[in-house]
Amino acid sequence: MGLVTRLADLGGRPGDSRDERLRAGTLIVASVLIALLSVVWVSTYLSFGYARSAAIPALYQLVTVIGLVVLTRTRRFDVFRTSQLLMMLILPALLQASLGGFVASSGMVLWALFVPLAALALLGLRRSMVWLVAFLGEVALLAVLDPLLSQSAANLPQGVVVGFFVLNVAGVTVSAYVMLGYFVEQRAQVHRALEIERARSEELLLNVLPEPIAARLKDGTEVIAERHDSVTVLFADLVGFTEQALVMAPEHLVALLDRIFTAFDHRAGVEGVEKIKTIGDAYMVAGGVPEAGPRHVQSIARMALGMREDIAVIAADTGETWLAVRIGIDTGPVVAGVIGRRKFIYDLWGDTVNTASRMQSHALPGEIHITTRVAAALGKDFDVGPRGTTKVKGKGPMETYHLKASRPHAPESMRNNDHQEDEMPR
Repeated sequence: MGLVTRLADLGGRPGDSRDERLRAGTLIVASVLIALLSVVWVSTYLSFGYARSAAIPALYQLVTVIGLVVLTRTRRFDVFRTSQLLMMLILPALLQASLGGFVASSGMVLWALFVPLAALALLGLRRSMVWLVAFLGEVALLAVLDPLLSQSAANLPQGVVVGFFVLNVAGVTVSAYVMLGYFVEQRAQVHRALEIERARSEELLLNVLPEPIAARLKDGTEVIAERHDSVTVLFADLVGFTEQALVMAPEHLVALLDRIFTAFDHRAGVEGVEKIKTIGDAYMVAGGVPEAGPRHVQSIARMALGMREDIAVIAADTGETWLAVRIGIDTGPVVAGVIGRRKFIYDLWGDTVNTASRMQSHALPGEIHITTRVAAALGKDFDVGPRGTTKVKGKGPMETYHLKASRPHAPESMRNNDHQEDEMPR
C-alpha cells in the first residue's frame, strides 16, 4: 500500500481530499501493472514476426509513461484518467483486429472490460454508464466484423493462442479484482475513520449538552424549551478569585481553574446531576433536569458539600490558602431549553435560578447558603441551621439557612428513599 500511496502522490494536489487521492492512486497502479504486463505481448508478437501487433501494446506503454510524466508536472489527473480509459478501451480492440478476430487474438478485447469497471470506481455510477455503453458497442462491432477479420488471422501456435486466452482472462480478472479490492478496502478504512470521528463528535456534543437533549437535536427538533416543576439549582463562586487573577500568571490561573472545575465535574457525574455552565470562576449545576428524578435536592446538597471539600483539598495541595467557595442553592420550577445555533448552550431560566444566584452572592466564604424550600426538602438527611433573615437583592427579606453537613448516621434506606421529607429543620 505504500507503493500506491507514493504513486497517488504523483498526481496529488495540496487541496485534494483523501478520496480523490485514493482514486488517483488506484488508477495509476493499475496502469503501471498493465504496462508491465504488456511486455509479454510485445516480446511474443515480435518473436513471431507480427511487428504491427506488437506495436499496439508498446504504444500503450509509451502513452502511460508520457502520461505519468505529464501528470507529475501538471497534476491534472482528469487528463491522465481520460487518456488511460481511452487507451484501455481502444487498443485491445485494435490488437484483436490486427491479429484476426476473437480466436486468433485469444479474446484480447477482454482487456477493455477493465474500462467500465475502472470508470465505475473512479467516476461513479452515472458517469461510468458512457464507458459501459462504449465497451458493449465495441464488442458488438468486433462480433460483426469477426468473419471478415478471421480471413487474415495471425498464424500463431495453438499453445500460444490458448496460453494467451488464459492470460487474458486471468489478467483482466486479477487486475480488476486488485483495483476494486484496494478501492473497497480503502473505502472501508475511510468509513472506519469516519465512524471514529463521529464517535468523537458525539463525545464532544455530550460534553456540551445533556444526552437526551443532544439526541433530540440530532433527530431534528428545532426548538427545545420545557417547563420543569421541580429542579434544584446550585451556584458556586470562588471567593477573591478576581483579585487573585490580576497577579497570577496566566498558566497558573488556567491550571488552577481546570483542576477545580474538573473536580466539580467529577462530583456532578457521581451525583447524577447536570453541569449547566461556567462563567469565569462561577460554576452552575442543577438536579432534576433534563429528566425529572427523585431526591435531586439531596443530590445537589451532597454535591455542594463535596465541592467545599474539594476546594479545601486543592487549597492545601497548592498552597493557595486564600482559596474558598461560596455556594447558593434553591429548588423550584424552571424553564429549560437550548439557545444558539453555532455554539449550543443548554440553560435554565426563572425565579428559582435567580434566587439560587442570590443565595450564592449573599453567602459567606465557605458557606452553603440555602432557601427555606431547600431546607424543608432536605429533612433529616442533613444538618441544616438557620441563618436568620437576610435582605436579598430583588427579593426583600428572606429566611435562609446554612447547609452544614450530611448525617452519616442516618440509615441508608432513609437516604435512598424516593420520598422527600417535608419537615422543616429545627
